[in-house]
Amino acid sequence: MSATIAVTAEPPRDCPLCPRLVAYRAENQAANPDWFNGPAPSFGDPNARLLVAGLAPGRTGANRTGRPFTGDHAGWMLYDTLIKTGFARGKYEARPDDGLILTDCMISNAVRCAPPGNKPETSEEAACRPFLTARLAALPRLKVIVTLGDVARRNVLRAIGLKASAGAPGHGSEFDAGPYRIINSYHCSRLNTNTGRLTAAMFEDIFRRARAVIDT
Repeated sequence: MSATIAVTAEPPRDCPLCPRLVAYRAENQAANPDWFNGPAPSFGDPNARLLVAGLAPGRTGANRTGRPFTGDHAGWMLYDTLIKTGFARGKYEARPDDGLILTDCMISNAVRCAPPGNKPETSEEAACRPFLTARLAALPRLKVIVTLGDVARRNVLRAIGLKASAGAPGHGSEFDAGPYRIINSYHCSRLNTNTGRLTAAMFEDIFRRARAVIDT
């Protein structure tokens, strides 16, 4: 960590904590000055009972548009599923001004800045974790966290103050962690959906289960 800053639920636009990610932001800013090129803020309902936790923004997704899962392949499946399961309304059009509204749901990432090769380093995960902890604490009605992939699951557990091994890995794993119910899903990445590792029906089942837990 190269600097210290006040920790809030959302990092500042010029967050200096991770030198490699700061350099990558500058590289993208130079090449694409009209992109967002900053820590992608969380998106959704401040009174959400559901948080969807991803790992990090994609370079041409949230790093470009400034909204999580917006503009890349994963967003189409995620937002379509949230609409189908009642956690969003409107129409997703892969741009932040499409008017889509999340209801009882918020989306955030464990690492807020796009990493080279879509792979944050463990030190970057650790540096950004206080923001995730603060994000969780700032959701007064939060009940369920859907983690997209096991790296996101481990980061959420650590953000709660638990060991990364505190909950079982794998698609559909479900367990209590602190005051929350964690439900883990395969990530809705192009690789997972194109290979059939994650189908639309499998993904919908995760959010229908989240809805059932929330409504009990």
